[in-house]
Amino acid sequence: NKEIKISSPRDVSALLINEMANLNQEVFKLILLNTKNIIISTKDIFKGTLNSSVVHPREVFKEAVQRGSANIIVCHNHPSGDPKPSQEDKELTRSLNETGIIMGIPLIDHLVIGDGIFFSFREQGYLDK
Repeated sequence: NKEIKISSPRDVSALLINEMANLNQEVFKLILLNTKNIIISTKDIFKGTLNSSVVHPREVFKEAVQRGSANIIVCHNHPSGDPKPSQEDKELTRSLNETGIIMGIPLIDHLVIGDGIFFSFREQGYLDK
C-alpha cells in the first residue's frame, strides 16, 4: 500500500481524472489527509443527478473526524466536460471552508473535474489561507 502525498491540485487531478472524467452523473469525493498531506482514504460522499448534487458539510466532516483527518480535499466532476464551477459549487466551497476553519480540519482545495481538465478553487484564489 503505497503512500500518496498531495502537494498540488495536479496531484489530485492525476489521481482522479481518469476515473471521474467520463462519469455520466456527478460524483462528489472526499480525500482525507494526515498532517503530512498523505492520503488516509478517499470516499464517495454523494452521487447525484446529471447537473445537481446536494452535499452537506456534516457528512464531509463527520467522515474527517471519524478517520482522524488533519486536512481534507473535495472533488467532483461535471459530466458536461466543462469544469467551470457553478454558483452552487462556489457556495458549497465557501461553506466547507468555513466549517473546516471552525472544526480545525482545513479544506485544502476543491477540484472540479471536466473532460481532461480541472478547476482548482485554491489555484483560482477562492481558498486563500
